[in-house]
Amino acid sequence: MSGLLSGKTALVMGVANRWSIAYAIAKALHTHGARLALTYEGERTRDEVEKLAGELGGALTAQCDVAKDESIAALRSALEGRDVKLDVLVHSLAFARKEELAGKYYATSRSGFGMALDISAYSLAALCRELSPVIRDNGSVMAMTYLGSVRAVQNYNIMGVAKAALEASVRYLAVDMGDRGIRVNGISAGPIKTASARAVSGFSNILSEVAQRSPLKRNAMAEDVANVAVFFASDLSSLVTGQVLYVDAGYSIIGI
Repeated sequence: MSGLLSGKTALVMGVANRWSIAYAIAKALHTHGARLALTYEGERTRDEVEKLAGELGGALTAQCDVAKDESIAALRSALEGRDVKLDVLVHSLAFARKEELAGKYYATSRSGFGMALDISAYSLAALCRELSPVIRDNGSVMAMTYLGSVRAVQNYNIMGVAKAALEASVRYLAVDMGDRGIRVNGISAGPIKTASARAVSGFSNILSEVAQRSPLKRNAMAEDVANVAVFFASDLSSLVTGQVLYVDAGYSIIGI
C-alpha cells in the first residue's frame, strides 16, 4: 500500500475496541500506508485487539502493561525479536479509578493519585526510554491529552493533573530526543464518546457544552483526531516538536 506513511512502522498503544481513539488513529495510519503494531494490556483484551489487528492489514500484536517496567522491557524484546524498527509511537493510555472522577478533587486517595500519574503520564517517559533503541532517527512520538490539563473541568479531577504532567513530559521528552530528530507532541482531543470518557461523571453535559459553545458548533470525532495523528506521524510535521495541538472544534479558545 502506498501513501503518506508508506514505508513507516507505527506502534499504537491503547487500542481497546473499535470505538476508541487509538483504533481510529491506527486505522488512519494504516490507510495512509503505515505498517502497524498494536499492544494489549493483558489476556482480557487480547482477543479483541488481535481481531482488530487482523482488520488492519495483519498488524503485529504484543502484550504490554505500562505499569510494570518488566512488561515494557518485554515489549522491546518482542519488537527486537521480530526485527521491528519504529518510526511512530502513539501513546493513547490513561487510567484513574472511576470513583475519583467525580466529586471533590481533594478527595483523591494517595494511591489513586500515584496510579493515575504512573499510568497516564510516567508511562510515556518509561516507553521513550526503553523503546528508544528501536525508534528510528527522525521518528515521531505522540500522546493523547485533554483540556482538563490546563483548565479545571468538573469531575475530571486527578486525570486533569495527570494530563498536565503528561503535557509537561511531552516538552521535556522533545528536548531529550531532539538530538536524534525524534519529535514528541501531544494531541488535545475534544470530548469524544469512548468507554473511558464515559467514566467521567456528567460527561454528556460536557459534550453538550462543547457542541453549543465551540466556534465550529460540533463535537470532535475520533476520525478528526486520527487525521492530526497522521500529520504528526508524517514528514509534513518534520519541524514540529514539544507542542500540544487542540482538536476540539475551537472550544479551547472560548472565554466567558
